[in-house]
Amino acid sequence: MNDALRLEGIEKGYHLGKPNEIRVLNGADLALAPGEMAALVAPSGAGKSTLLHIAGLLDTADAGRVLIGGEEMSGKGDRARTRARRQRIGFVYQFHHLLPEFTAAENIVLPQLADGTDPKIARARAEDLLGRVGLSHRLDHRPAEMSGGEQQRTAFCRALANAPSLLLADEPTGNLDPGSSDTVFDTLVALVRETGMAALIATHNLELAGRMDRVLRMQEGRLVAT
Repeated sequence: MNDALRLEGIEKGYHLGKPNEIRVLNGADLALAPGEMAALVAPSGAGKSTLLHIAGLLDTADAGRVLIGGEEMSGKGDRARTRARRQRIGFVYQFHHLLPEFTAAENIVLPQLADGTDPKIARARAEDLLGRVGLSHRLDHRPAEMSGGEQQRTAFCRALANAPSLLLADEPTGNLDPGSSDTVFDTLVALVRETGMAALIATHNLELAGRMDRVLRMQEGRLVAT
């Protein structure tokens, strides 16, 4: 079985005017199996978000290979990368980024419609996902009518709308109080275990990190198991 995500020798630097360069990633390697949850822990500015953006095909590496489900993505064009992001990768961020003018269900329906799903099927999936995270009573509520924890659970459902094989999350509980953080994280774990997708989750919360299958730290631009 192919890895859900494989990174090989990822290099990334940012130029601040010649000859200055900040080298963020320096040969980072990672293999993430289907159904596996890995925590990515590092101080701010160490390159966690950069790594997630490259893994999620939102950014390109200076060197190295990105494989999603065994498929080489590094040399793909914009159209193929966009299709892979829409169909195979789910994203969750510290802030929910829900569209404020749409209801919870509509926020989950929209990415499905963009992928060509029939509206009735898309609505049924939105209702199913929200029901799984205890938000059936919020189907037709807009984000402003929901708590922070409810908004973030809705964001998880949106990330799963197109049944991705890989979930990438950047501090998904970082904007929540401890009680809501635990609830949201438990929801995330349950969804990952139920669907069998892989998840790479950047977090500063060492307690939450310790509840995942393994913990990775960034050290001099590389990933090191702890």
